[in-house]
Amino acid sequence: MTYKMVVLMGGQGVGKGTHARRLISQNGYKYVEAGAILRSLPSESPVAQIMARGELVPDEELFKIIGAAIQKVGNVDMIVDGFPRTIGQAQWLVKQYATRYDVRIIYLNVPEKIMLERIENRIREGGGRADDADAAVVRRRLDNFFKTTMPAIEWLKTAQGITFSDVDVSAFDFETNYAKVCDALKKAKVR
Repeated sequence: MTYKMVVLMGGQGVGKGTHARRLISQNGYKYVEAGAILRSLPSESPVAQIMARGELVPDEELFKIIGAAIQKVGNVDMIVDGFPRTIGQAQWLVKQYATRYDVRIIYLNVPEKIMLERIENRIREGGGRADDADAAVVRRRLDNFFKTTMPAIEWLKTAQGITFSDVDVSAFDFETNYAKVCDALKKAKVR
């Protein structure tokens, strides 16, 4: 049996965590949430200090951290949220896991204006992350997404051995967006 590895990708505020939690509750996936794993590191660790500046963690460090988290989850259907974020990470993920899992990349596609509105909404509603309150850090995270993660997404669109789905989740109704994500998962076919 080949287990699914559903990889949720997209910029800040697109709903990766919200979609992941719903998929987990309805389908029993295990969850590898890169951001939560990284944020749980001690604040004095080099990785935590890099993140506090709004910068991306070096690939070599992430490979160790994410690889260990995936191994800990084991051979089950899983959702990976917040990884990969660079072309090198995307290539590593495909090389390491495309032959062991049915890897399905779900790119949650949302325009930048809506990402910013959603981040502002989650701050107002009290559900924002600590780094959401710093406009400079939010801007750096968005700039990093467009500069570094979008090329990885573009590479994954043509990567062999995986499925890639570009899903527009810019509607303000979660149920509409969630239905699109579920539809993309049903239609997934490995290239």
